[in-house]
Order: sequence, then C-alpha cells, then structure tokens
Amino acid sequence: MAQKGKIFVVGFGPGDFKHITTRAVEALQQSDMIIGYKTYVELIQDLVSAKSIVSTGMTEEVSRAQEAVRQAEAGSIVSVISSGDAGVYGMAGLVYEVLIELGWTEATGIEVEIVPGISAINSCASLLGAPIMHDACTISLSDHLTPWNLIAKRVEAAAMADFVIAIYNPKSGRRTRQIVEAQRILLEYRSPDTPVGLVKSAYRERQEVTMTTLAEMLEHDIGMLTTVIIGNSSTFFYDNKMITPRGYQRKYTLGEEKQPLRPHQRLREENEPWAMNQETGTARDDFAADPNAGRFNKPSVAATPRPKKTALEMATAALAMVKGTSAIKVTPPKLVQQKIESIFELAVSPGVANKFFTPQQMMTLAEVVGEEGTLEYTPDHQIHLKIPTTEPERITEKLQEVGFLLAPIGDVLSLKACDFCYGEKADSIPYAEEIQEKLGGMSLPKTLNIGFNGCGMACYRAVFDDIGIVYRKSKFDVFIGAKPVGRTAHAAQPVVEGLEPEQLLPLITDIIEEYKANAHPNERLFKYFKRVKKILHYTYQDMSSKIKVEPAPCGD
Repeated sequence: MAQKGKIFVVGFGPGDFKHITTRAVEALQQSDMIIGYKTYVELIQDLVSAKSIVSTGMTEEVSRAQEAVRQAEAGSIVSVISSGDAGVYGMAGLVYEVLIELGWTEATGIEVEIVPGISAINSCASLLGAPIMHDACTISLSDHLTPWNLIAKRVEAAAMADFVIAIYNPKSGRRTRQIVEAQRILLEYRSPDTPVGLVKSAYRERQEVTMTTLAEMLEHDIGMLTTVIIGNSSTFFYDNKMITPRGYQRKYTLGEEKQPLRPHQRLREENEPWAMNQETGTARDDFAADPNAGRFNKPSVAATPRPKKTALEMATAALAMVKGTSAIKVTPPKLVQQKIESIFELAVSPGVANKFFTPQQMMTLAEVVGEEGTLEYTPDHQIHLKIPTTEPERITEKLQEVGFLLAPIGDVLSLKACDFCYGEKADSIPYAEEIQEKLGGMSLPKTLNIGFNGCGMACYRAVFDDIGIVYRKSKFDVFIGAKPVGRTAHAAQPVVEGLEPEQLLPLITDIIEEYKANAHPNERLFKYFKRVKKILHYTYQDMSSKIKVEPAPCGD
C-alpha cells in the first residue's frame, strides 16, 4: 500500500527568522516540497532543504493548494507557506476547500497540520507600541473574492462599534480606491485626529513605520505590504508610541503605588457600575454607552436596557400563555447570511478562423450577460463573459444556437488562429480546427496559447505564442517557448521545419502532455523549457534579449 503523504500549512510570521516558530522550522525541514508565493519562498529559502521548491505568482493560491494536495496524495510531505498566520487570510482555508471537493476526511485522508504564525496585526502592533489592547478586528480591503459593498458594511460596523481596526491588503497597483472609501466611512464615526499606524514590511529589510492620523493617513505611502492600524476613540500617541488603554483607570489608580481596592473588592457590583447585572441582563447607559456620543450626528448603537417586569406582570403573562388567551408575538431571529453568488465564466469567439460577429450573436451576448454580468474583449480573439446564474446550461445552449465557439477560462489551452486572409488561404484551416477540437480547453499548469498562421508571413505573430505553428509550402514549421509578455518578451525557438501535416497533431499532443505532466503550477511553457532544458528531443536554446533590462513587476 502506497505511503500517505502529509500537508503542513505553515505560517512563518513576518519574515524575520527570529520570529518564526520552532514547529514551523521543523515542518519546513521535514518537507519534500515547499509551495508558496515567490516572495515568501525567497524569505524562508535558507531554512529549507526540500528537493523541490515551487514558487508561483500573486493570485495563484488555488493552484498552489491543488498542487499540494496532488503531491501529498502521491506520498510526498508538502509545506504550503503563508506569511503571518496561515489561518488569517492565508492558505489554510483553501487547502481544506480543495480537499473537501475531493471527498477528504480526517480519518481516511492525508494528514493536514496547520502550523500557526505571528499575524500582521500582532507583529505590526508590536512596532507601534500597544494599539491592540482592547477589542479589535481585522478587515481585508481586497475585493477580488468579496463584494465591495459587504466590505464597506464591515468597515462601517467596526467604526460604529469603536473597534481598533487592522486593515489588510489596503491598496495595490490596480486597487487604489478602496482605502479612500474606507477612510471616508471611518471619518463619519471617528475623529479626524484618531491615531493611525502604518507598518510596511514588518521585521523585514525595508521595514517602515509611520505614525499619522485618520485625516492624514492617505498622504503617506500605502501599498500591499502595508498594514493599517486605526485606533479607537481612546487610543493616543505618547513618545512616538500608539497606545490603547484597557480601561484600568476605572478599576485601578495608576498613579498610586498602593491600590485602594483589594483584588476581590474590584469585582463587586458597586465598584463596577458599568458592568451587566447578572440577574436582570441590563447595564447602566451612562457609562460609555457610545464612545461617539455627543461628537457626531449619528444615532447611538447602545442597547436599550430592558425594563424589569414585576412578579405580577410575569405571572399574568405566564397564565395567558397557558390559557391561550393572547397571541404571542415572536420576534424573528436577526440572522445575517451573506448570499453566495454563482458566477459562470466562459470565453466565446465566432470560430477558429472566422473573426466576424453577426448582429444576432451580439444581441445574444447582450441578452445572456444582462445588467449584472460583464463582457471583456481580450487580445486572444475571444470575449470573456462573467454571468451571475445558476443555469449555465441554458447560457451555453443559447450561445451555441447562434454559432459561438465556447471555451473555458483560466489555465487552459487556447488556439489563436489568423483569419487565413479572410479564407483565401484556407488549406490549413482543417488542421487548426482539429487542434481546437482535440486539445482546446485542456486544463494545464498555466495558460498556454497556440498561435496558428496560415502562411509564411505569420502576420498574426504565431512565433510570439507559447507554441507557434506556421503553414508554409504545404508543410508546417513549429516554434516552442516564446515569452509572450513583459519588457523582456522574445520569440519562440524554432524546433521543426517542413513537418508533414499528418504529423502535426501527434507532435503538439506529445509536447502538451509532457508539459502538463511535469510543469510546476503557474509555470509557463517557456519557463518549463528553460528549467528542464529539453522537451521531447528538442534542446533548449536561450532566445532572450542579451541586453539587460530592469524587471518591472506589476504594481510598480
């Protein structure tokens, strides 16, 4: 019987070796494979001895979780890493979601161990002073997976309730408006002078700590590596420290060496008049019922004390219930249930060679997308649709009725063919259609585009796709491994000239199958070719520019 693997989901803290736990180090050193976001892999690479390290880009969390499960089921010990704590906006939940989809149970499935780490709210608070000394919450402003309207409600609720708030993912290269809106909401409930701490790259080489106020926080640099901690109504600055009191002024006399009340006396009702009465369930409303009271024109959110019923009133009510002489008013529970919306995503095009949309097709697109969906034209000669629906079959049926070619979206194989000079050079069209039929939409480690040109002019730039196919003199030339995007983009490497037409599909199939079986998650074909040095019997040649170009990652 094959040995079961194991998945560690490791939170390694802020990134400094002094703040990673002993158990996290043990897990990393026991692992055969490490999987994580490339920046995080670089932070802990000196601690690991794994035979295989798989680093992927931002937004590739699902593929990381899927690869971890696949490797563990094959018998490997795998560590999936997250900065901070893996259970706070980390990878722990995704790993479990992937396992649940496969029918995993703890009793019969692979072992999973979540290794906790220091989350950003804690590490950043330690650099600011003591801002999280009272009730606090964390809110992520990333609306990639959570509707913005829901995030805004949570910001408002936390502001209204006077929580200390730690904001994660406040801003990125594309998401710049969310932090502005969050500030606007907070200023409705908090003083403009509310202390705010900005911590970037806590305990890393480029650490930056900024003390500011709610009104002025946007004047400072805020990005994806920044955690924003917003104080409550009692938070204050002192000697470049951000401090939130715990309310000891009421129970203790801080300036006195000898406390006037002994420990057992402090908990008596007369010495804690603000606390809830354990018999009546009520509390006095003249002790900080609303920290914002009197400062803003907002209704108080303090609970209204329930009037205490007399013994006679309670007995009368009980008798009425027994006799059934009065209707009992039942208050429905105030349940909060965020609706989970089903989004159907797919790509459509008029066909492999056809580039013309008919009016009927355009009207059908408008009908199926409706007011709530979106459609986006892409450089791949496709329109991407995102449609809220629980009936995807009905959508696909309507689209196919008007002649659309449908394809999945994501890490799949797509064929990008030219227009064959509007059909004048049609000899190779059947071969393009055969590749689309046999391989189109295949799930792969990363998006892979096959460019197909119907003549030697290659005017649709097939040689700049992952695999390029050019029809010339009744035969095919094949190119592998273009770097299709970026300032260091380059053409693919020519590997075959004069390939017989009947050999084309078997060759492309073999290349794709090798790549699918051996590439890392999120590894484009050109990176795979460069890493393994040989695909089939074709040896890698460096086609990149020899002029050094400074890298420019997204968000710069």
